[in-house]
Amino acid sequence: MHLSPPPSGRRMLLAAAVAAATALVATGPVAAEPLTAQPTTDRQEQYAAAAAEYGVPQSVLLGVSYLESRWDTHPGQPSTSGGYGPMHLTDAQQVLATPASGHVDENEDPRGDDSRPLTLDPAIAAAPADDVLPQASLQTLDAAAALTGLTEETLRTDAAANIRGGAALLASYQKELGAPVGAGSDPAAWYGAVARYSGADTEDAAAAFADEVYDQLGLGAARTTDDGQRVTLAATAVTPDQSGLHKLGLRRAERPDGLECPVRLACEWIPAPYGEYYIPKTQTWDYGNHDIGNRPAQQKLEYIVIHDTEGYFGPSVGQVQDVTYLGWHYTLRSVDGYIAQHIKAKDVGWHAGNWYVNAKSIGIEHEGFAGRGTWYTEAMYRASAKLVRHLALKFQIPLDRQHILGHDNVPGTTAGLVDDMHWDPGPYWDWSHYFDLLKAPLKSTGTPNTGLVTIDPDYAANKPAFYGCNQQPPLPPGPVPPAEPCPLRGSSSVILRTAPSATAPLVNDPGLRPNGTPNTMYISDHGARASAGQTYALADVQGDWTAIWYLGQKAWFYNPASAPTAKWAAGFVVTPKPGKATIPVYGRAYPEQAAYPSYIPYQTISPLQYTFPAGQRYAVGGVLPGEYYRAVSFDGSAPGDRTVVRGENKYVQVQFGHRVMFVNLDDVQILPAAQTS
Repeated sequence: MHLSPPPSGRRMLLAAAVAAATALVATGPVAAEPLTAQPTTDRQEQYAAAAAEYGVPQSVLLGVSYLESRWDTHPGQPSTSGGYGPMHLTDAQQVLATPASGHVDENEDPRGDDSRPLTLDPAIAAAPADDVLPQASLQTLDAAAALTGLTEETLRTDAAANIRGGAALLASYQKELGAPVGAGSDPAAWYGAVARYSGADTEDAAAAFADEVYDQLGLGAARTTDDGQRVTLAATAVTPDQSGLHKLGLRRAERPDGLECPVRLACEWIPAPYGEYYIPKTQTWDYGNHDIGNRPAQQKLEYIVIHDTEGYFGPSVGQVQDVTYLGWHYTLRSVDGYIAQHIKAKDVGWHAGNWYVNAKSIGIEHEGFAGRGTWYTEAMYRASAKLVRHLALKFQIPLDRQHILGHDNVPGTTAGLVDDMHWDPGPYWDWSHYFDLLKAPLKSTGTPNTGLVTIDPDYAANKPAFYGCNQQPPLPPGPVPPAEPCPLRGSSSVILRTAPSATAPLVNDPGLRPNGTPNTMYISDHGARASAGQTYALADVQGDWTAIWYLGQKAWFYNPASAPTAKWAAGFVVTPKPGKATIPVYGRAYPEQAAYPSYIPYQTISPLQYTFPAGQRYAVGGVLPGEYYRAVSFDGSAPGDRTVVRGENKYVQVQFGHRVMFVNLDDVQILPAAQTS
């Protein structure tokens, strides 16, 4: 990650946004009546009191808050959009205080093909200086403070105050639209105000947010928040009056034929360029920022890779429009879930740092940071899940963690590149909730005797003590610099130790720390973690501790029956064939040399530094053909260009560590996990 100070252009945008946001206060805010009762600590009552005070239907207030934060407080911590509290009141000052760190690291090859490495110009790879958010969403915290008379700090940190601020904003938007205000008013009449609350700058994005709110009103909801409060939204069918939407004066985004998004999602075509460019330093020509393909007719799509941008939406979209940069298929915006598509699914993006995975995947970037203390918004989770489900069904990609990968689950291609791979979307991405939204919830499929476990901690209660959230990560295996503890917050990650004890050292990832020292709790050091939805072969159980096979060793995690962090699962495992003491593990599944015609250079099958010894077992994620997609010229004129080389080799994808890896089918037996030998 590369840190840079916020540029002056963004400060100018901030000033304009603050003026625009606070202007609504002068247009006729809804006056706040003093509360007659003493403040309550019951969250449900806080919503009811704020709704009554500002004349907002309680169901609308609850629905908007659910779509922003699922009623969680994230105490004192902003979202990527600079939004605070259950009502996601935004503060652009916070956005400017969290500079983007650049999407790629120095000397990184996002193309992931060591036969033609791509090294980006550091000046281009650095975080760009441009707008960070739509103006309408930048500074609602100021407006809420003016409407309520509460301080900005109180609105940031006090849940009841934050809810009051959100109610005041909704009521002011409703009044500006000339629509009826009152706690007993018809929720159907609030559609325009809800759409404006999204902060979207396009009509379809505002409508998509409002549609989600009204869909939620029909479904209802009940959950316990991150601070232990039980909140309920009763299911009530509402047919919204959408006439207020057009009064907002928002831009209508272009939606050309062939856009690969579900109909109800806000989506726009902002293409990544495919073109040639000259490199003065080397006096050569290259092309970017993706490759032409013919998927799935020519090569099956196996994966969807979930990334975060390590920057803001506007600059990230600007980068993907640079022909000398790298390309991915979609970018999602935090504040409202708005989607930009850049590359068609048939073509190959340069996003995962592994050419085998790139050639068989769709890459989706989410505005956000893996470890900066910010949180991913519910609006973005929902839009992402709808997009991924649509793509998975269209291209027959299984909705499981063997095929819906985080960038942190993509393996390095060769031993020397393992420690250059990314770790986004990070331990704070809520995989369990995400799979609920995908309508593929993580469920127990086995018993203690079926031989597999699927990681699934209680996200809200699982709060590992990470550190270094606001510092640049160390370069393993070097010394870990002093770092501040990260705020304790929910996480999808469970921590893996060398013995069944909370004081035992963490396990060692030899790809990250080849000197054999334990991995650490540094936020970016994922070598001793397993994540929600990942399935591993059971190695042992001792009391409240469960062991899995992980990177050639036994790795223990705390899994008490009273608060389990994993579910029993059934399925298949691989183990080395009899007579093999150990077998190699690979980061890509390439064909054997004999499969290549004379005019296509052989791509080396290079094992990683990990050991898979006899007696260990790893969960099967699928059997794949050995394939190499040849794409090395701009116009497809190179010999064999834009063809797929397939051989006799077949590979088994396994959950070998935090990342998936591959073993040659000829080296292993595939067995039911319940079978002991």
